[in-house]
Amino acid sequence: MSITWFECKVKYKKTHETGEQKMTTDTYLLDAVSYTEAETRLMEEMTAYTSEDFRIMNIKVANFSEVHPFENSDRWFKSKVSLIALDEESGKEKKSNIYLLVQANDVKEAFENTSIAMEDTMGEYTIPAITESPILDVFPYFSKDEEEEEPSVIEKAEPVSQES
Repeated sequence: MSITWFECKVKYKKTHETGEQKMTTDTYLLDAVSYTEAETRLMEEMTAYTSEDFRIMNIKVANFSEVHPFENSDRWFKSKVSLIALDEESGKEKKSNIYLLVQANDVKEAFENTSIAMEDTMGEYTIPAITESPILDVFPYFSKDEEEEEPSVIEKAEPVSQES
């Protein structure tokens, strides 16, 4: 079962460092199985985050294959990774793109963190683009048991085989 990531925009009054309150629209990412679950989870997360009234302005499916948080990083970057495969019929290289959300402090660190995330990849790849994402925070799904021990890396879920 793979994870579906939803990019959500929320509008609310935010208190700035000066103490002034301004209407702000922020973007968050969370995983869910449907738009309805994404909205419900976002309501729970935002209620815990702010006591102000808020409005969910938009929810859309994000095209991230994987999300990789890194410690001591404060921003999120969208990394375009081109996987290179050889087309056996024509003998030409064929590229397919995936997108990773990687946490880092700057573009250089985002490139390094993307390379770390791709370490276990068997095939060739290139990183043609990295852009800063407007996403402020990521809310992965945790079951009640998993909430006690948060993982350090959020990856695509893999099916579990059960041996008889």
